[in-house]
Amino acid sequence: MRKAIGAAVFVSALITGALVHAGTSEAATSQPCDIYAAGGTPCVAAHSTTRALYGSYTGPLYQVRRASDNATQDIAPVSAGSYANAATQDAFCANTSCLITIIYDQSGRNNRLTQAPPGGFQGPAAGGYDNLANATAAPATIGGHKVYGVFVAPGTGYRNNNTNGVATGDQPEGMYAIFDGTHYNGGCCFDYGNAERNSRDNGNGTMEAIYFGSNNVWGTGAGNGPWIMADLENGLFSGFNQKNNSGDPTISHRFLTAIVKGEPNHWSIRGGNAQSGSLGTFYNGARPNVAGYNPMKKEGAIILGIGGDNSVGAAGTFYEGVMTSGYPSDATENSVQANIVAANYSTSGTGTGGLTVGSSISLRATTACCTTRYISHSGAAVNTAVVSSSSSATDKANASWIVRAGLGNGSCYSFESRNTSGQYLRHQNYQISLQANDGSALFAQDATFCTETGKNGQGTSLRSLNFSTAYVRHYNNLLYIATNGGSHTWDATALWSDDVSWVVSGAWTP
Repeated sequence: MRKAIGAAVFVSALITGALVHAGTSEAATSQPCDIYAAGGTPCVAAHSTTRALYGSYTGPLYQVRRASDNATQDIAPVSAGSYANAATQDAFCANTSCLITIIYDQSGRNNRLTQAPPGGFQGPAAGGYDNLANATAAPATIGGHKVYGVFVAPGTGYRNNNTNGVATGDQPEGMYAIFDGTHYNGGCCFDYGNAERNSRDNGNGTMEAIYFGSNNVWGTGAGNGPWIMADLENGLFSGFNQKNNSGDPTISHRFLTAIVKGEPNHWSIRGGNAQSGSLGTFYNGARPNVAGYNPMKKEGAIILGIGGDNSVGAAGTFYEGVMTSGYPSDATENSVQANIVAANYSTSGTGTGGLTVGSSISLRATTACCTTRYISHSGAAVNTAVVSSSSSATDKANASWIVRAGLGNGSCYSFESRNTSGQYLRHQNYQISLQANDGSALFAQDATFCTETGKNGQGTSLRSLNFSTAYVRHYNNLLYIATNGGSHTWDATALWSDDVSWVVSGAWTP
């Protein structure tokens, strides 16, 4: 009887979020990991750059490092169980850039995520490590409050190969993640979940991770993707069949809830809109009909944005996710989904230097040498050109752009020529030109730019969607995407902050 009473008190405490975890204090709210614990499947890893995943958590969510002096700063929730204090990051990173160096584990098990080391594949950073994410590349809001997600451009990855309490072998586990359903590609592999401890491909069944994207090399769902699938190593699976499960739909909500869970010879894929509604079950059944996946041989490392062997070709955006001990019930996950919806993820109010879709604008340089020059085009060539009220109607039209919702991400922008319909500013081989939209996913990514406050404190800077540390820069009157201090001539640091800052004004009137 004493044990029964104690268990009831324990569950009640979890529901109210009153249990104390590492870096926590009392709180009256219930967050995802409180809900999982009340369902008997507690979190063994809890990662988020946007909010606390326990009602009582007050510890750090993530750490950023700024480029100007390599100093670091932890970012915590504004209060117990609340949203991230983005103002701390904005103040710390003002007039420079920041990278996300650590995504802390809120479970108290120290299963934090840091820069992924080389493995079966080398990353692009020094020593074969993967890149770190630009800390401002994925703005969002929770309940109207500004937060930042983790923007994974190809080559970016996080990992922990020495975890505590994560499922191994055929042990049961669950996991969910919130992704940007409009930011993906067909590369391998945008994953979050359980992977090999040596960053190598150790054979069928040595992984169990959520995959999101449009890769169709191994498995597919209905339509052309993107799909939520499971990366089980040497295969992306959408169900029992090796290649296709028509019950796994193409799904691309701006904020997407993705779930994979597994236990002996049984697993499931679930998903839904993180902003509204309930979860759907896209597969629920036996392990795939391929040798090596029953029983599973999970190893218990945790990855984000990469494959188990450090495959680094994928793109995506991560906001929050957890891993559990035990196989969560659908009812528990449904309650977690209700909590996610109530958190009120949105893109509204996230932009600095935000633009109005459908408006016509001009973009003027702020560098002292060039304040009469505007982004312009002559045919396909894009440069900066001197434009004034006395310029010809053609020159004025060439320097005017229609703001469109980002072709590759609706939270950002694409720029269509006002006098050449259907043609957009696009980077290719780092140089910007004017090209017709060919409808491809690559074009959509290359032609999408996100706005930030001008790097020199003036106007607006335009960050490349798929090269998240690169900004539109003029150099010798030509236009490039440039990284501060990068390896190309046009990445030179002299005047960089001025050259990537643009004053937005109305379009020229012919």
